[in-house]
Amino acid sequence: MEQPIIEIKNLYKKYKSAEEFSVNDISLQINSQEIFGILGPNGAGKTTLISMLSGLVKPTAGHFTINGLSPQKDSLRIKQIIGIVPQEYALYPTLTARENLMFFGSLYGLKHKTLTKDINEALERMGLSKFADKKIEQFSGGMKRRCNLIAGTLHHPKVLFLDEPTVGVDVQSKKVIIDFLQELNRKGTCIIYTSHHLSEAEEFCTQIAIIDGGKIHASGTPEELISKVEGAHNLEDVFISLTGKELRDVV
Repeated sequence: MEQPIIEIKNLYKKYKSAEEFSVNDISLQINSQEIFGILGPNGAGKTTLISMLSGLVKPTAGHFTINGLSPQKDSLRIKQIIGIVPQEYALYPTLTARENLMFFGSLYGLKHKTLTKDINEALERMGLSKFADKKIEQFSGGMKRRCNLIAGTLHHPKVLFLDEPTVGVDVQSKKVIIDFLQELNRKGTCIIYTSHHLSEAEEFCTQIAIIDGGKIHASGTPEELISKVEGAHNLEDVFISLTGKELRDVV
């Protein structure tokens, strides 16, 4: 039986000024071939969970391993095998796309010749070749989103964390991004993904966990989740059934 690439046991996070736990006793196992969706309303704990797994935030209690490595003992080795593509653009606006990618690739210690080849291939794949030497500040939202994704995957990570990777992009950009991610997954990258696009998640994800109030309320394949809720026709019906119709505006 395959060893899960991510094992989470009784994970908690409570921020200093908060009254409630943002993540409250979450346990999960994620296999290496998965595209795993973590879905939930605003404030459900999705970003906090991903921030802990990617080493940006320390858990209050509980533990996890990635590829058998523990963040307490092996944080540097974990950083070498994960990729992070945040919702905010992690690009330098006054540098060109190519300059940004060469810079981020060099941080991973990639050799110049290999890096140049990989950047050229990724720019072509993402439809950005002819804009490679334009400054990022001139790019549209969809172009920035695609370049951001290349920057987070140049080192061919074993695990890729994505926070809302298609938010605010046009239909064509969204298709290119999803196709790129599916290809990465076929080549062996496990993808952990959050989104508010439930129809996209239903098509894209192989497994899904729905969280609310920092807890997992259901997990399984999209088909399993839909079949468990009486009268549900799609993932949105399941989501509303589990998390309710109340607005979750936060400021």
